[in-house]
Amino acid sequence: MKLYRTLSGNIIEHENGYYSINLEWNEIVNRDKLYSYLENFLTYTDPISDGYNLIDEKLCPPIGDQEVWAAGVTYLRSKTARMEESSTSGSASFYDHVYDAVRPELFYKSSPGNVVGSNDIVHIRKDSIWNVPEPELTLFINKLGNIQGYTIGNDMSSRSIEGENPLYLPQAKVYERSAALGPCLLVLNHPVDPNTSISMRIIRNEKEVYNDSVSVRQMKRKHNELVDFLYSENTFPSGCYLMTGTCLVPPSEFTLLVNDEILITIDGIGLLRNIVGTKK
Repeated sequence: MKLYRTLSGNIIEHENGYYSINLEWNEIVNRDKLYSYLENFLTYTDPISDGYNLIDEKLCPPIGDQEVWAAGVTYLRSKTARMEESSTSGSASFYDHVYDAVRPELFYKSSPGNVVGSNDIVHIRKDSIWNVPEPELTLFINKLGNIQGYTIGNDMSSRSIEGENPLYLPQAKVYERSAALGPCLLVLNHPVDPNTSISMRIIRNEKEVYNDSVSVRQMKRKHNELVDFLYSENTFPSGCYLMTGTCLVPPSEFTLLVNDEILITIDGIGLLRNIVGTKK
Protein backbone atom coordinates (compact mmCIF):
# COMPACT_ATOMS: atom_id res chain seq x y z
CA MET A 1 0.00 0.00 0.00
CA LYS A 2 1.01 3.63 -0.47
CA LEU A 3 1.10 6.38 2.10
CA TYR A 4 0.90 9.99 0.90
CA ARG A 5 1.47 13.23 2.78
CA THR A 6 -0.64 16.16 1.53
CA LEU A 7 -1.48 19.68 2.64
CA SER A 8 -4.88 18.34 3.67
CA GLY A 9 -3.58 15.40 5.70
CA ASN A 10 -2.19 11.92 5.21
CA ILE A 11 -3.81 9.48 2.80
CA ILE A 12 -3.49 5.72 2.31
CA GLU A 13 -3.96 4.24 -1.15
CA HIS A 14 -4.80 0.55 -1.16
CA GLU A 15 -6.48 -1.62 -3.81
CA ASN A 16 -7.73 1.40 -5.77
CA GLY A 17 -9.27 3.00 -2.69
CA TYR A 18 -8.19 6.11 -0.77
CA TYR A 19 -8.41 6.53 2.99
CA SER A 20 -7.73 9.49 5.26
CA ILE A 21 -5.61 8.80 8.35
CA ASN A 22 -5.87 11.58 10.93
CA LEU A 23 -2.47 11.23 12.60
CA GLU A 24 0.79 13.14 12.29
CA TRP A 25 3.25 11.68 9.79
CA ASN A 26 5.85 10.81 12.44
CA GLU A 27 3.25 9.05 14.55
CA ILE A 28 2.14 6.94 11.61
CA VAL A 29 5.46 5.82 10.16
CA ASN A 30 7.79 5.54 13.14
CA ARG A 31 6.57 2.20 14.42
CA ASP A 32 7.33 -1.47 13.90
CA LYS A 33 5.17 -3.62 11.60
CA LEU A 34 3.86 -0.56 9.77
CA TYR A 35 2.15 -2.63 7.08
CA SER A 36 0.14 -4.59 9.67
CA TYR A 37 -0.80 -1.38 11.46
CA LEU A 38 -2.12 0.22 8.28
CA GLU A 39 -3.85 -2.97 7.19
CA ASN A 40 -5.66 -3.12 10.53
CA PHE A 41 -6.54 0.58 10.29
CA LEU A 42 -8.24 0.00 6.92
CA THR A 43 -10.53 -2.71 8.32
CA TYR A 44 -12.56 -0.09 10.20
CA THR A 45 -12.09 2.92 7.93
CA ASP A 46 -14.31 3.99 5.04
CA PRO A 47 -12.78 5.26 1.80
CA ILE A 48 -12.95 8.92 0.84
CA SER A 49 -14.13 10.19 -2.53
CA ASP A 50 -11.58 12.95 -3.15
CA GLY A 51 -8.36 11.14 -2.24
CA TYR A 52 -6.99 11.09 -5.78
CA ASN A 53 -7.59 14.83 -6.24
CA LEU A 54 -5.93 15.68 -2.92
CA ILE A 55 -2.85 13.71 -3.91
CA ASP A 56 -2.78 15.31 -7.35
CA GLU A 57 -3.24 18.89 -6.14
CA LYS A 58 -1.73 19.07 -2.63
CA LEU A 59 1.09 16.54 -2.58
CA CYS A 60 3.96 17.07 -0.11
CA PRO A 61 7.22 15.16 0.24
CA PRO A 62 6.70 12.01 2.36
CA ILE A 63 8.82 13.17 5.28
CA GLY A 64 8.28 14.55 8.77
CA ASP A 65 11.14 15.16 11.20
CA GLN A 66 13.44 12.57 9.65
CA GLU A 67 17.00 13.20 8.50
CA VAL A 68 18.00 12.00 5.05
CA TRP A 69 21.26 10.08 4.65
CA ALA A 70 22.79 8.54 1.53
CA ALA A 71 25.06 5.70 0.50
CA GLY A 72 27.65 6.12 -2.23
CA VAL A 73 29.44 3.78 -4.65
CA THR A 74 26.98 0.92 -4.18
CA TYR A 75 26.81 0.13 -7.91
CA LEU A 76 29.71 -0.58 -10.26
CA ARG A 77 28.66 2.23 -12.62
CA SER A 78 28.72 4.69 -9.73
CA LYS A 79 32.26 3.65 -8.85
CA THR A 80 33.34 4.15 -12.46
CA ALA A 81 31.70 7.57 -12.67
CA ARG A 82 33.29 8.77 -9.42
CA MET A 83 36.68 7.62 -10.63
CA GLU A 84 36.18 9.46 -13.93
CA GLU A 85 35.21 12.75 -12.32
CA SER A 86 38.13 12.67 -9.85
CA SER A 87 40.84 11.49 -12.25
CA THR A 88 42.56 14.88 -12.45
CA SER A 89 42.60 15.35 -8.66
CA GLY A 90 44.49 12.11 -8.04
CA SER A 91 41.78 10.71 -5.78
CA ALA A 92 40.15 8.17 -8.11
CA SER A 93 41.48 5.25 -6.08
CA PHE A 94 39.37 6.34 -3.08
CA TYR A 95 36.22 5.20 -4.88
CA ASP A 96 37.81 1.99 -6.11
CA HIS A 97 38.74 1.09 -2.54
CA VAL A 98 35.40 1.92 -0.95
CA TYR A 99 33.49 -0.16 -3.50
CA ASP A 100 35.28 -3.29 -2.25
CA ALA A 101 35.70 -2.26 1.39
CA VAL A 102 33.76 -3.80 4.27
CA ARG A 103 32.60 -0.37 5.42
CA PRO A 104 30.25 1.44 2.97
CA GLU A 105 30.32 5.14 2.17
CA LEU A 106 27.51 6.80 4.15
CA PHE A 107 26.95 10.54 4.42
CA TYR A 108 24.41 13.03 5.68
CA LYS A 109 22.32 14.34 2.80
CA SER A 110 19.58 16.64 4.05
CA SER A 111 17.48 18.02 6.85
CA PRO A 112 13.71 17.70 6.31
CA GLY A 113 13.45 21.40 5.47
CA ASN A 114 15.65 21.05 2.39
CA VAL A 115 13.67 18.12 0.93
CA VAL A 116 11.20 18.82 -1.86
CA GLY A 117 8.50 16.57 -3.25
CA SER A 118 7.24 15.56 -6.65
CA ASN A 119 6.43 18.38 -9.10
CA ASP A 120 8.64 20.74 -7.11
CA ILE A 121 11.92 22.49 -7.96
CA VAL A 122 15.37 21.07 -7.23
CA HIS A 123 18.45 23.25 -7.38
CA ILE A 124 21.80 23.10 -9.12
CA ARG A 125 24.65 25.10 -7.62
CA LYS A 126 25.77 28.24 -9.44
CA ASP A 127 29.40 27.53 -8.46
CA SER A 128 29.39 24.11 -10.16
CA ILE A 129 29.76 23.53 -13.89
CA TRP A 130 28.76 19.84 -13.83
CA ASN A 131 25.50 18.88 -12.14
CA VAL A 132 23.44 15.69 -12.34
CA PRO A 133 20.45 14.03 -10.71
CA GLU A 134 20.98 10.67 -9.04
CA PRO A 135 17.86 8.46 -8.93
CA GLU A 136 17.87 6.17 -5.90
CA LEU A 137 15.66 3.65 -4.18
CA THR A 138 15.28 5.18 -0.73
CA LEU A 139 14.55 3.28 2.47
CA PHE A 140 12.48 4.49 5.37
CA ILE A 141 13.92 3.01 8.57
CA ASN A 142 12.14 3.37 11.91
CA LYS A 143 13.78 4.30 15.21
CA LEU A 144 14.47 0.62 15.93
CA GLY A 145 16.52 0.25 12.74
CA ASN A 146 13.93 -1.74 10.80
CA ILE A 147 13.06 -0.99 7.16
CA GLN A 148 9.37 -0.11 6.99
CA GLY A 149 8.93 1.41 3.55
CA TYR A 150 10.41 2.64 0.29
CA THR A 151 10.26 5.83 -1.74
CA ILE A 152 12.04 7.44 -4.70
CA GLY A 153 14.97 9.72 -3.99
CA ASN A 154 16.72 12.28 -6.19
CA ASP A 155 20.19 12.94 -4.80
CA MET A 156 21.19 16.10 -6.67
CA SER A 157 24.97 16.19 -7.06
CA SER A 158 27.61 18.71 -8.17
CA ARG A 159 30.12 16.42 -9.84
CA SER A 160 32.65 19.15 -10.59
CA ILE A 161 32.90 20.02 -6.89
CA GLU A 162 33.22 16.45 -5.63
CA GLY A 163 35.63 15.63 -8.46
CA GLU A 164 37.91 18.50 -7.49
CA ASN A 165 38.46 16.98 -4.05
CA PRO A 166 36.56 14.22 -2.17
CA LEU A 167 36.66 16.43 0.94
CA TYR A 168 34.24 18.73 -0.85
CA LEU A 169 31.55 16.03 -0.79
CA PRO A 170 29.29 17.93 1.68
CA GLN A 171 29.29 20.99 -0.59
CA ALA A 172 28.58 18.84 -3.64
CA LYS A 173 25.68 17.09 -1.94
CA VAL A 174 24.21 19.24 0.83
CA TYR A 175 22.60 22.54 -0.13
CA GLU A 176 19.18 24.11 -0.54
CA ARG A 177 16.73 21.91 -2.49
CA SER A 178 19.38 19.29 -3.15
CA ALA A 179 17.13 16.36 -2.22
CA ALA A 180 13.75 15.21 -3.46
CA LEU A 181 11.56 12.38 -2.17
CA GLY A 182 8.23 11.07 -3.38
CA PRO A 183 5.62 10.73 -4.48
CA CYS A 184 4.68 8.38 -1.62
CA LEU A 185 5.99 5.90 0.90
CA LEU A 186 5.44 2.37 -0.39
CA VAL A 187 4.73 0.12 2.58
CA LEU A 188 5.20 -3.62 2.04
CA ASN A 189 4.99 -6.68 4.26
CA HIS A 190 8.12 -8.07 2.62
CA PRO A 191 11.44 -6.69 1.29
CA VAL A 192 11.31 -4.93 -2.06
CA ASP A 193 11.72 -7.23 -5.07
CA PRO A 194 15.37 -7.18 -6.25
CA ASN A 195 14.10 -7.16 -9.84
CA THR A 196 12.50 -3.76 -9.22
CA SER A 197 13.42 -1.36 -12.02
CA ILE A 198 14.62 2.22 -11.53
CA SER A 199 14.22 4.46 -14.59
CA MET A 200 15.16 8.06 -15.31
CA ARG A 201 14.33 10.40 -18.17
CA ILE A 202 15.52 13.99 -18.57
CA ILE A 203 13.57 16.35 -20.81
CA ARG A 204 15.03 19.61 -22.17
CA ASN A 205 12.99 21.98 -24.33
CA GLU A 206 10.42 19.20 -24.83
CA LYS A 207 13.09 16.79 -26.13
CA GLU A 208 14.42 13.73 -24.32
CA VAL A 209 18.15 14.08 -23.62
CA TYR A 210 18.60 11.07 -21.33
CA ASN A 211 16.76 7.79 -20.78
CA ASP A 212 18.00 4.70 -18.97
CA SER A 213 16.95 2.12 -16.41
CA VAL A 214 18.52 -0.39 -14.06
CA SER A 215 17.48 -3.25 -11.78
CA VAL A 216 17.95 -2.97 -8.03
CA ARG A 217 19.56 -6.39 -8.31
CA GLN A 218 22.73 -4.72 -9.65
CA MET A 219 23.36 -3.11 -6.28
CA LYS A 220 26.48 -4.56 -4.63
CA ARG A 221 25.48 -4.09 -1.00
CA LYS A 222 22.41 -5.40 0.83
CA HIS A 223 19.93 -2.91 2.25
CA ASN A 224 20.22 -4.30 5.78
CA GLU A 225 23.99 -4.04 5.55
CA LEU A 226 23.74 -0.29 4.93
CA VAL A 227 21.20 0.12 7.73
CA ASP A 228 23.39 -1.76 10.21
CA PHE A 229 26.33 0.56 9.57
CA LEU A 230 24.16 3.68 9.70
CA TYR A 231 22.50 2.75 12.99
CA SER A 232 25.56 1.26 14.69
CA GLU A 233 26.56 4.59 16.28
CA ASN A 234 23.56 6.82 15.47
CA THR A 235 20.16 7.23 17.08
CA PHE A 236 17.18 8.44 15.05
CA PRO A 237 14.21 9.10 17.37
CA SER A 238 11.91 9.85 14.41
CA GLY A 239 13.42 7.27 12.07
CA CYS A 240 15.54 8.03 9.02
CA TYR A 241 15.56 7.97 5.23
CA LEU A 242 18.49 6.36 3.45
CA MET A 243 19.16 6.82 -0.26
CA THR A 244 20.85 3.61 -1.39
CA GLY A 245 22.98 4.82 -4.30
CA THR A 246 22.60 5.10 -8.04
CA CYS A 247 23.62 3.24 -11.19
CA LEU A 248 22.07 5.71 -13.64
CA VAL A 249 24.77 8.22 -14.48
CA PRO A 250 24.47 10.50 -17.53
CA PRO A 251 27.55 10.67 -19.79
CA SER A 252 30.44 12.88 -18.73
CA GLU A 253 29.60 15.59 -21.28
CA PHE A 254 26.10 16.03 -19.82
CA THR A 255 25.16 18.61 -17.20
CA LEU A 256 21.75 19.76 -16.04
CA LEU A 257 20.40 23.14 -17.12
CA VAL A 258 17.75 25.33 -15.54
CA ASN A 259 14.22 24.24 -16.57
CA ASP A 260 15.26 20.65 -17.33
CA GLU A 261 12.59 18.15 -16.27
CA ILE A 262 13.73 15.07 -14.31
CA LEU A 263 11.40 12.05 -14.33
CA ILE A 264 12.33 9.16 -12.03
CA THR A 265 10.18 6.04 -11.91
CA ILE A 266 10.51 3.01 -9.63
CA ASP A 267 8.28 -0.04 -10.06
CA GLY A 268 5.51 -0.12 -7.48
CA ILE A 269 6.21 3.35 -6.10
CA GLY A 270 5.38 5.70 -8.96
CA LEU A 271 6.89 8.83 -10.48
CA LEU A 272 9.04 11.51 -8.89
CA ARG A 273 9.05 14.59 -11.12
CA ASN A 274 11.27 17.62 -10.55
CA ILE A 275 12.10 20.80 -12.46
CA VAL A 276 15.64 22.20 -12.27
CA GLY A 277 16.17 25.66 -10.87
CA THR A 278 18.87 27.54 -8.98
CA LYS A 279 19.01 29.72 -5.89
CA LYS A 280 18.38 33.40 -6.66
